[in-house]
Amino acid sequence: MNLDPAPVAKKPLRQALAEFAEERGWQTFHTPKNLAMALSVEVAEILEIFQWSDGVESQTLAPDKQQALAEEIGDVMIYLTMLASRFNVDPEAAAWAKMALNEKKYPAHQVFGKSLKYNEY
Repeated sequence: MNLDPAPVAKKPLRQALAEFAEERGWQTFHTPKNLAMALSVEVAEILEIFQWSDGVESQTLAPDKQQALAEEIGDVMIYLTMLASRFNVDPEAAAWAKMALNEKKYPAHQVFGKSLKYNEY
């Protein structure tokens, strides 16, 4: 499999990830539980980049940390896409559906500038 981003980008990510795993015989390891656990680990690695920085410091990253963040976001996308694919969930459609629910839960006129949870206002 050619991992040059230009050719890979021409096929759906789901397909590229499935081919990558199949070429390595890794499908057996990609159970929903394992994918969810791996996703959690990768999200924690994003947190690690910001660990011990305050709110202001976390606004700007040094180039090496910016690169590390990009790589961890890539890992999160990979595991999220694989998990979604396993259950035939379209992640983008799911995000749009969730946004529609959030619009109802958090009307802008009621929550503007507030960090309250939907049951606190």
